[in-house]
Amino acid sequence: MFTRFAVLGDGAWGTAIALLLAQNPKNRVTLWSAFEENAKILRETRENIRLLPGVRIPESIILTTDFSTALDGAELAVSAIPTVYLRNTLKRFVGNWPSELPALSLSKGMEIDTFLRPTQILHEVLGIKHVAALSGPSHAEEVSRGRPTSVVVAGVDEELTMSIQRAFNSERFRIYTNLDVIGVELAGALKNVIGIAAGACDGLGFGDNAKSALLTRALVEMARFGVALGADHATFMGLAGLGDLITTCISPHGRNRRVGERLGKGEKLADILASTPKVAEGVYTARSVHGRATAMGIELPIANQVYLALYEDKPPLAAVQDLMLRMPKKE
Repeated sequence: MFTRFAVLGDGAWGTAIALLLAQNPKNRVTLWSAFEENAKILRETRENIRLLPGVRIPESIILTTDFSTALDGAELAVSAIPTVYLRNTLKRFVGNWPSELPALSLSKGMEIDTFLRPTQILHEVLGIKHVAALSGPSHAEEVSRGRPTSVVVAGVDEELTMSIQRAFNSERFRIYTNLDVIGVELAGALKNVIGIAAGACDGLGFGDNAKSALLTRALVEMARFGVALGADHATFMGLAGLGDLITTCISPHGRNRRVGERLGKGEKLADILASTPKVAEGVYTARSVHGRATAMGIELPIANQVYLALYEDKPPLAAVQDLMLRMPKKE
């Protein structure tokens, strides 16, 4: 079983996973920061003040910005780098990555220009042979405070996914395995787009009826798109799909839901993004999904309206009205 971990990325999720792994006294956990100014604050305060205030980082977690220190002796690398920054950040590790070191991706999103999934980017940039993806309803704010969470780890290498399952499972963190890495990664990306739509509903002052209808019809869209790209329909009914969708669309922690809420209240996207340090992956995923769905002729009414609201300045209320007035059809 893995006991030596290199967590790459000191954002909320990377910090939360490092804290989770450090709870086992047998584990050696290193948390790598891409920027020295962030690492300096973490070292001085032992707290991710910006993203996880009030949660102490134990002295057992090694904090570093050095590649060699981060990867030295690691048995599993955990990539917690946002998808939009993933490729450029990984390039810094080219030539330093141990050839047999497996990786677990925590990133949710699709690369805009290539439409590659995070595990595909890890393989392409660093040539990693064994890679898996972890996803599901798992806000860092809750995981870092030890609140019960269940997620799924997916990959074609069953030995790797089962090893990750054994290493991460605890009385407060439960992992299921899945072979459908395509579906798990697509679900994790698509639910962020729908999270923006859910937030817009909140910002517009809509009620439970609208939110429930949105989640139900959005799940249909997510599965339709995923299956067209080779995913298993059942994956979207599980933790990575329905589970994460519910959390993203109802939780006050959801950064994508919060972006949508502010859009619904009339704020402009540029102002919203400039005012928060958190990366809302759904903003970027909406653009890449729109481009791929259009090229493939896949109907995604909700995701399309999110794209129009984000990138063509369509008023959220007008987007909702257009969805409601679409041609009537069977469910």
